[in-house]
Amino acid sequence: MATTTRDFYDSLGVSRDAGQDEIQSAYRKLARTYHPDVNKDPGAEDRFKEISEAYSVLSDPATRRRYDAFGPDFRQVPEDVDPDTWARARAGRGARGGRPGAGAGAGAGPGGPAGFGEGVGFEDLLEGLFSGRGGGRAGRGWGPIPGADQEAEIELTVEDAYRGGRRSITVGGRRIDVNIPAGVTDGQRIRLAGQGGRGSDGAAAGDLYLIVRIAPHPRYRVEGRDIRVQLPVTPWEAALGASVAVDTPAGEAKVKVPAGSSSGRRLRLRGRGMPNPRGTPGDLFAEVRIMVPATLPDAERQLFEQLAAVSTFDPRRR
Repeated sequence: MATTTRDFYDSLGVSRDAGQDEIQSAYRKLARTYHPDVNKDPGAEDRFKEISEAYSVLSDPATRRRYDAFGPDFRQVPEDVDPDTWARARAGRGARGGRPGAGAGAGAGPGGPAGFGEGVGFEDLLEGLFSGRGGGRAGRGWGPIPGADQEAEIELTVEDAYRGGRRSITVGGRRIDVNIPAGVTDGQRIRLAGQGGRGSDGAAAGDLYLIVRIAPHPRYRVEGRDIRVQLPVTPWEAALGASVAVDTPAGEAKVKVPAGSSSGRRLRLRGRGMPNPRGTPGDLFAEVRIMVPATLPDAERQLFEQLAAVSTFDPRRR
């Protein structure tokens, strides 16, 4: 199960009052820098996962509100706990000094989003919040407390993310069957209701959220719902134009290479990117890459020599 100790705002390099546009812009910039397909530094993948988790939390208004209120413990606090009640309980515990020795390491620390006072621990606050439920700790029990939501990562190939389907995963020693929707994207969260932490005294279990990670692929590069792939062509196909085959996660497709295409030209196959069950699918972009033989038979060499002799084309002339 994934755990996070760094402040999500710091991870994205934005202030705590940043708007959604600023958060999205910061995420896109960092994702382009640290994506494992682009950045081969050993720590780039971990950094990419960190900023993806931060974005998944801060881009959702409801989840961001809980994070702002409860700090790193926001996934442990039951859904029915009101942030204002939590703040009052925190203030009250801080005024009384809390339990001796409690609270070390709890919350986000000084200046963090939870901001627990000295000596105020997570259990202390829960005690105050739930003291009216089932007698509290005075009655030797917390009362019914819903299970905490949990998170885990699931790594998929581009093909598996494209097609979706059933998968079996192991989380916390439990084997769980998961239905992967077709067209899931990197960083997307899949909710498994009731598969999180167990509740106490008959309370409902929490939910398990699977964070999708799409593994690097030797052929495809996924950007949101768009897919990019290189398209090798011969010099004559690029010069004269041709209809050539291109691999896609859904199978082979045909793309028309216009005459006079140079390496780097992008050919768009609309709707051939990642599926979108709730809207428009992404596109597939095939990037022309002109290939030449490593060695030439005599007959082909003569033809290239004849072309070189008669052609006036100079690619270096502006």
